Amino acid sequence: MEVIFLGTGTSQGVPMIACDCAVCTSTDPRNRRTRASIHVVLGDLHIQVDAAPEFRLQCLRERIGWIDRFILTHGHADHVAGMDDLRRFCDLLGGVALPVDSTEEGLARIRAMYPYAIGERPAAKGYVAFRLQTLPSRLELPQGIIESVRLPHGAVETLGLVFTDRASGKKFAYYTDCKSVPAAAVALARGADVMVLDGLRPEPHPTHMTIDEAVAVAREIAAPQTYLTHLTHLTEHAEWCSRLPAGISFAHDGLRLNLSSRPPAGEGGRAAST
Repeated sequence: MEVIFLGTGTSQGVPMIACDCAVCTSTDPRNRRTRASIHVVLGDLHIQVDAAPEFRLQCLRERIGWIDRFILTHGHADHVAGMDDLRRFCDLLGGVALPVDSTEEGLARIRAMYPYAIGERPAAKGYVAFRLQTLPSRLELPQGIIESVRLPHGAVETLGLVFTDRASGKKFAYYTDCKSVPAAAVALARGADVMVLDGLRPEPHPTHMTIDEAVAVAREIAAPQTYLTHLTHLTEHAEWCSRLPAGISFAHDGLRLNLSSRPPAGEGGRAAST
């Protein structure tokens, strides 16, 4: 299994418009955070999770050349606004609709934003088409298993996702955009080799976990390696990684994880990008 972090930033991204703080003007590329999404490869299956406003540029940067399936965690703009750029992958699939999984709320948002794209085939060559379906709590595929759980995120629920690679047995959990992680979600994530958690900022937020809250959840789940994502401009990458407990670090745009083997040790004993 391979995981590529296309974006790790909050809804306004970093640098933020009209801000000259130390993080927004930093020359460290790890402080440049496009809106959050990941690309997961299970064997020969390519799964895209969310499509940020920068989705096309993220795909070019990371050389994403194929998508078999798309999962939308929830319908907020920073996760859904790039979905029209999935049109290229419909072309590559031979002009058929891309399977799209989400919650009821997520599917309703897609219908509202992309009414021209709902169907088994694109309306014209070069257009996008979505075959919408509600993601079940457990989806068995030849390449692996995708399990999901609902996470509280203000007025909506986000899909927490757990991927298990059938060939290696490796397990990866991705819980972005949530205010807390309920007991059922903690139980589902236990045994993960890598855990990803929403860790927005140091200060409290009504719909996201703080860094301290995310660290507490990480300790409860006890994955060997945890990354925090959906980060604001209030946290400088190197400084905060040096302050976090061992086994917990910030994700960054372009981070690639190969879960076929244990991640190599990086800064402060934390996993390094590959």
